[in-house]
Amino acid sequence: MIRLIGYLFGLASVAALGAAAAAAIYLGMISKDLPDYEVLSRYAPPVMTRIHAGNGALIAEYAHERRLFLPIQAIPDRVKAAFISAEDKNFYTHPGIDVWGLGRAILVNLQNVGSGRRFVGASTITQQVAKNFLLSADQTMDRKIKEAILSFRIEQAYSKDKILELYLNEIFFGLNSYGIASAALTYFDKPVTELTIAETAYLASLPKGPANYNPFRHAQAAIERRNWVIDRMVENGFVDQADGDAAKKEPLGVNVRQSGGTVFAADYFSEEVRRQLIDKYGNKTLYEGGLSVRTSLDPRLQAFARKALQDGLISFDERRGYRGPIKHIELGSDWGTPLADIPGMSDVPEWDVAVVTAVSKTEVEIGLKPDRDDAGKIVPQRQKGIIKASDMEWAYRSGKGDRKTAKSPDGVLRPGDVVYVEKIGGDDSKNYRLRQPPKVEGGFVAMDPHTGRVLALVGGFSYALSEFNRATQAMRQPGSSFKPFVYSAALDSGYTPASVVLDAPVEFVSGGQVWRPQNDGGSSVGPATLRFGIEHSRNLMTVRLANDMGMNLVAEYAERFGIYDHMQPVLSMALGAGETTVLRMVSAYSVIANGGKQIKPTLIDRIQDRYGKTIFKHEERVCEDCNADTWHGQDEPQIADNRLQVLDPMTAYQITSMMQGVIQRGTAYGRVKLDRDVAGKTGTTNDSKDAWFVGFTPNLVAGVYMGYDNPVGMGRAATGGSLSAPIFNEFMQAAVKGTPPSKFKVPDGMQLIAVNRKTGMAATEGDPDTIVEAFKPGTGPADSINVIGMDDATVPPEEILKTSPQVNQAVQSGTPGLF
Repeated sequence: MIRLIGYLFGLASVAALGAAAAAAIYLGMISKDLPDYEVLSRYAPPVMTRIHAGNGALIAEYAHERRLFLPIQAIPDRVKAAFISAEDKNFYTHPGIDVWGLGRAILVNLQNVGSGRRFVGASTITQQVAKNFLLSADQTMDRKIKEAILSFRIEQAYSKDKILELYLNEIFFGLNSYGIASAALTYFDKPVTELTIAETAYLASLPKGPANYNPFRHAQAAIERRNWVIDRMVENGFVDQADGDAAKKEPLGVNVRQSGGTVFAADYFSEEVRRQLIDKYGNKTLYEGGLSVRTSLDPRLQAFARKALQDGLISFDERRGYRGPIKHIELGSDWGTPLADIPGMSDVPEWDVAVVTAVSKTEVEIGLKPDRDDAGKIVPQRQKGIIKASDMEWAYRSGKGDRKTAKSPDGVLRPGDVVYVEKIGGDDSKNYRLRQPPKVEGGFVAMDPHTGRVLALVGGFSYALSEFNRATQAMRQPGSSFKPFVYSAALDSGYTPASVVLDAPVEFVSGGQVWRPQNDGGSSVGPATLRFGIEHSRNLMTVRLANDMGMNLVAEYAERFGIYDHMQPVLSMALGAGETTVLRMVSAYSVIANGGKQIKPTLIDRIQDRYGKTIFKHEERVCEDCNADTWHGQDEPQIADNRLQVLDPMTAYQITSMMQGVIQRGTAYGRVKLDRDVAGKTGTTNDSKDAWFVGFTPNLVAGVYMGYDNPVGMGRAATGGSLSAPIFNEFMQAAVKGTPPSKFKVPDGMQLIAVNRKTGMAATEGDPDTIVEAFKPGTGPADSINVIGMDDATVPPEEILKTSPQVNQAVQSGTPGLF
């Protein structure tokens, strides 16, 4: 018997040794393939990039995984306690594997065999870190053993707080939210420091299965799981019983934060910033690099720019009549159900989608698109309203649209038509106005002329309807808004605002082709000053001036100002026949507005990486004494202006003064009304395909164009003065309201001399046609007139001079040319 026992013992020992050897070999093989856990020390999770306005307001967020990284020191103890209670109550005491917890899980699972109950797990937070960071999610024995080995090694290499930091910043919470900081914002729209016990417990319940505890689809299960976490927090001593009981009585209180920014109507701006960031750093850095981008956007001016452009587009479009409904639906027993599926314009919240339920000669009854709750279900309430005939008169009395003229609303709309409407009156009003998205489009840019910072940018009527950015992407002909740069080249070359150029028919022959430019309307006035030529946008004068200087010089100036990269030196380009963008034109005008200093337009002020290090800043000027530790009576520090002077400051003032005349008596007369100095220029292309206005005050430049995306004529009366100047005016009036008026600065040495506005010669006492003109040192009014361009006129000189008696009287003999 003793022999048998000894024999069996020996067999058992051999078997045990064999098993131990096999286990050792197996563990050795497993360990060879283990990933390097030291990568955790270099953990840099994908973090969202956030775009901010100039005042710090959030514009947009970009991420594949919506995550904000929080160091463990910034995470409140209550939040740590909730996750430890929910996931791993012995976290701070176990070596990576919770043996007692594992044993309990095995016993529970043995009891649940055959019961249909779900098996429980016993993974510690450390094991979850090992799995999430270093291993796959495969449910195999090999993976579990690797997880255990890595957990022991991780615990030996890192502190508990570091492991918890990794865990809380990596885990998925649902609703495309990763990490505790992002989850707090997503579910409760607040930072982690402001979470209540109930809110913290709910977030701690989510890692186990975000879809299972969705607050809208599985609200009861979410509450039960949250309350279970609260009980564990009480049980573990993190929360007292009274506070725990009170927390369990609270509703979930989920307030899902809408992704994206809080700055209204900034979609075009943020999309342009996104494109620039991708060009500069690539997709991966944008969506995972955690950049913090401070832009130049002024939310106040952005709202003004959006409204001004939309008002101008709508006004023009409604004069062309009504084009019909969005679509037609069958009303049925509940019109709200099909109506709810029709998308509106998210960036035009003033407009609602509605369906016509009844129509008569005097009014239209409408039903408004119903809302959806947080779970995505259509709410049962149905709201109704009325469109009075007077509030849609533009739709049935205009004969310019695609539809025939009607006499009343019932000739335009019928029940089932889906339309856009806008509420008028107070919040309790049931009255609405009929609206339609305009077919005509446009772009708008406002800029600080001294820094190049883009303060507002609108790329069209609605980003929701069209993402094409007409402020930066649309290549359009600037027309006469290009003329100030032709005149700037002339003023730099020795001409003066009082120089006289012939405004009369002319023809140019090149390559066997004859080109006969014309003024708008076909008229001409004979000899006239440069000031008159720009104020009244005379094409014939501009072409003669460009021809006299040479188009190579004009092309050089256009490229120097950044309007074109490579301009063809052909005469038609002097009339704005090339293509450029609103942003480029506003940038070029900014050079004139700031006294001739080169600027680099920018939408981005500064970019910081995830660690707060500045990796880009627009400001290139240097201030050596700005960081003084103490003040000893020294003067204010001066910022060294290292920008290139691309235009003579005196020339800049001269052309500014001439463009003031555009507003005071020229093509924008009566369209721009401000209580301060303002200058600008209209622009209208052939067949009125583009209508421009670009202008500025001493501290703000803005430009706008209108036109169809597929360029076609907008009508004979569609000019830069009638369409775009009022948009500029509406924006500027709102932008400068409440700010002290300022005047354009006259450069030192500039001479202001009274001249006759027709002849450009010194004015005599009592001359009714007197204007004060700016002259550079060494120049002044001429003693006699030489008319530029008389030698190429297609009409005899004596006939031309008859059109301008004052010039005719003043002309003396001599070869035409400069004074």
